[in-house]
Amino acid sequence: MKAPKFGYTRVLSIDDAISALAAGAGTAKAMGGSQSLGPMLNLRLARPAQVVDVAQIASLRTVSRTAGWIEIGAAVTHAEIEDGIHPPLAEHPMRQVASGIAYRAIRTRGTVGGSLAHADPAADWVVVLAALGARVVVRSPRGERTIDVDSFMLGAYTTVLESDELIVSVAVPAPTSATHWGYHKVCRKPGEFAEASAAVYFDASAQRARIVLGAADGPPILLHALAAEIERKGASASDRKSLGAAVRAGLPGRDAIDHKLFTACVERALEQSGVLTGTQHAE
Repeated sequence: MKAPKFGYTRVLSIDDAISALAAGAGTAKAMGGSQSLGPMLNLRLARPAQVVDVAQIASLRTVSRTAGWIEIGAAVTHAEIEDGIHPPLAEHPMRQVASGIAYRAIRTRGTVGGSLAHADPAADWVVVLAALGARVVVRSPRGERTIDVDSFMLGAYTTVLESDELIVSVAVPAPTSATHWGYHKVCRKPGEFAEASAAVYFDASAQRARIVLGAADGPPILLHALAAEIERKGASASDRKSLGAAVRAGLPGRDAIDHKLFTACVERALEQSGVLTGTQHAE
C-alpha cells in the first residue's frame, strides 16, 4: 500500500519542532528515523496530516554525562550507540543491546526517542530502559517535564505524550563498579520481533534492583518482589521454580509455553548479569 497524503516539514531546532506540532492541533506527528512510522504510514495505520522530521536537530543527537546520569538525545540512532561513538555510552549495557536490534540498515536510522514514542511492546529499548529506570524528558509549548519510564507507556503503541509534546532526551544511570545487568530475548530468527524478553539491572551502590518482562503485549512488567528477593538472598532466590512463580504472577492468563519462554528469558538475563555470583557480565 501507499501512504495517505500528508504534509512534510523538516525542522532544525527543538523550538521549530514544537511549534510545528502545536500548529497541527493533534494532526501532526514527529518522525525520527521513520523505521516505525514509515511502515505504519504505508499500511495506513497512521494518518497524520503533517509529518515533522526531527532527525536533523543537532541538539537531539548529543550524549552527555552529569551527576551519575547519561542524557541521550532523542535522535541518537541505535547504530551510534552500537558503534560506541559517544564516549559516555562506550562501556554502557545499551551498546550491546543496540547491536541486537533488528538489522544494521534499520539501526543506522532508527532512534531511541522514536522507538519510545512508537511504544511497540516488543521493542528492545522499551524493556531495557524500564530495567534501567530511565527518565524521559519531553518538551511542549507549556515547557519541559520529566517522566519516569515506568509511567510513560500506557499500552501497546500508546504513551502519555500529548500531541504537541516532543521527546528531547532519555536519561539513564551511568554504570558503576557495582552494576550488574543482563538482557535476553527470544525471536524466531535474528532481527525479528521478540516473542518474549527480559532485562535485569542491579546496582547495590544506588540501591537499584529491577527485573522487567518485555514483549508482553503491553507496557513492560516489573517483577519488583523477585528483584528485591534476589538482591537480598542471591542464588537461593533464583531457582527455576521461584522464577517461574514470579513470571506466572506477572503474566496471569498466559499459557504454559509463554510462561516457560519468559522464565527462560529471566533466567538467562540473570546468568548474564553475574549478580548471582558477584561477577559482572561484559561483552
